[in-house]
Amino acid sequence: MPLDLKVGDIIETRKQHPCGNNRFEVVRTGMDFRIKCIKCSKQIWIQRVKLEKRIKKIEKGENQE
Repeated sequence: MPLDLKVGDIIETRKQHPCGNNRFEVVRTGMDFRIKCIKCSKQIWIQRVKLEKRIKKIEKGENQE
């Protein structure tokens, strides 16, 4: 069952980004996700399956309950 990720959610991944951060904001959802590094603002396209395996923790965005 796919995770319930929405635009604006903050996720923490098991692997760090090259800048040393492991927190990302979900910018786009679907079959492929676009996530943005909180520290350096680099945006990354990643497949849903790969992203779901790498997620350690999910924090809901400001606009969501």
